[in-house]
Amino acid sequence: MRLRLICVGQKMPDWVSAGYSEYARRMPPELPLELTEIPMAHRGKNPDIARLMQRESDAILNAVGERDRVIALEVGGRPWSTEKLAGQLENWQLDGADVCFLVGGPDGLAEACRQRADQQWSLSPLTLPHPLVRIVLAEQLYRAWSITRNHPYHRS
Repeated sequence: MRLRLICVGQKMPDWVSAGYSEYARRMPPELPLELTEIPMAHRGKNPDIARLMQRESDAILNAVGERDRVIALEVGGRPWSTEKLAGQLENWQLDGADVCFLVGGPDGLAEACRQRADQQWSLSPLTLPHPLVRIVLAEQLYRAWSITRNHPYHRS
C-alpha cells in the first residue's frame, strides 16, 4: 500500500521540501509516502478561477488510480484527531488499496475532486497555505503510523 500526496504546485521553497522529505523518509518501506506535484494553472490578470481550478482538478484526477481510495483535504471536511487518523490508517492498510490525498492550490479543489473523494478531511478550521499542508499532512501520517506501532514518537 502506498500513501500518495497529490498536490497542486511545484518548485516549493526549500523549507517546504525539507519538511516534507523529513517525514516521508521516516515512513516504513511497507507504507511509503510519495508526492505527485501538479502544475498550478497560471493566474494572470482577471483569471477565470473556475476554469483554472477545473484544469488543475483534471490533472489531479488523472494522477489518481481507478482503485485508489481518495481523501480530499478540504476546510469544510470532517476534522479527525490524530488517533482517528491512526485508526483510519489501520483500516486502509487492511483494505490494501493505495490512498491518495488531494491538496488543491490557492483556490482549493474543484467539485470533480470532491465528488471523486471517498472522504473529505479538514486538517484545521484555519485556512492553511497549500505548501504548509504538505508538511503537516506528512507529519500527521508519520505520527499516525507511530501510534499504530506503539512507537515513542507520539506521546499523548
